[in-house]
Amino acid sequence: MEANANANGLTAAPEAAVGSGMRALDRWLNLGAVVLPFAATILAIALFWNELVTAADLVILAVMYLATALGITVGYHRLLTHRSFQTYPAVRYLLAALGEMAVQGSVIAWVADHRKHHAHTDVEGDPHSPHVGHGSGIRGVLRGLWHAHTGWLLVSHGRADWRRFAPDLCDDPGMRRLTGLFPWLVLAGLLIPAAAGFAVTGTASGAALGFLWGGLVRVFFVHHVTWSVNSVCHFFGTRRFDTDDRSTNVFWLALPSLGESWHHNHHAFPRSATHGLRWYEIDPSSLVIRGLARVGLAWNVVDITPERQRERLAAAPR
Repeated sequence: MEANANANGLTAAPEAAVGSGMRALDRWLNLGAVVLPFAATILAIALFWNELVTAADLVILAVMYLATALGITVGYHRLLTHRSFQTYPAVRYLLAALGEMAVQGSVIAWVADHRKHHAHTDVEGDPHSPHVGHGSGIRGVLRGLWHAHTGWLLVSHGRADWRRFAPDLCDDPGMRRLTGLFPWLVLAGLLIPAAAGFAVTGTASGAALGFLWGGLVRVFFVHHVTWSVNSVCHFFGTRRFDTDDRSTNVFWLALPSLGESWHHNHHAFPRSATHGLRWYEIDPSSLVIRGLARVGLAWNVVDITPERQRERLAAAPR
């Protein structure tokens, strides 16, 4: 499973002590987290082609995708990394737990990596920039895209100093506990769809298909959509604000990424709870945050007014 799957929670060493790179165990766990869902998805495609799939399997896939992807986009990213809104501890911990079920690393490791990305975006020190240190020409482009999409998981994932980049989460006993429980929450994220498949069909094959579609195939899709924000959304797409990085907006990723692919907007206004800043920029994660606010489960939601956006546009060099 993707590191840091550290059962002791806060035993990850600071960057000064780990300059030589990732532990071999973490690298192998991450490689397994890439390869196993990919192989399972190939199998699922074959089953789908032969019509050995039911509507229940696809519903389980969709529900698990939305739950765990929102754990990343609303929980890990907008709430815990950028503090775009506030909520009750129970909601914070629930969103963090759903994020861990997405198999992208423990909550503290993920937040530390992402804050480091914002501190060094597309310059030396960025954990997953496609633009730094990959050479020139077409080979450099391909190497950079590979690194940003997947390769960084075998080199720099989970290496950000937790105490430096995520001190607030390190000081939160609940987040420390969830970080230590990461391997068990990964397991829960695989067993829940298996249990749902068994509940629907009452058969072992139903449980196996639930595990396949709602577990491994779901992990594959959530992974590659998230990683596309690291790679595609720093290479292709459009820009309208003046930022000190190469982030882009990619419209065709907006729906599967639940609004995260308005990535240039996000880098222009990192604390904004909404990344789709124009009416036609679809942002389901923002809608979820607005829904939480409407029922009293979120407050102090950070909004970027049209006036502030116009000021940022006017300040851009011509």
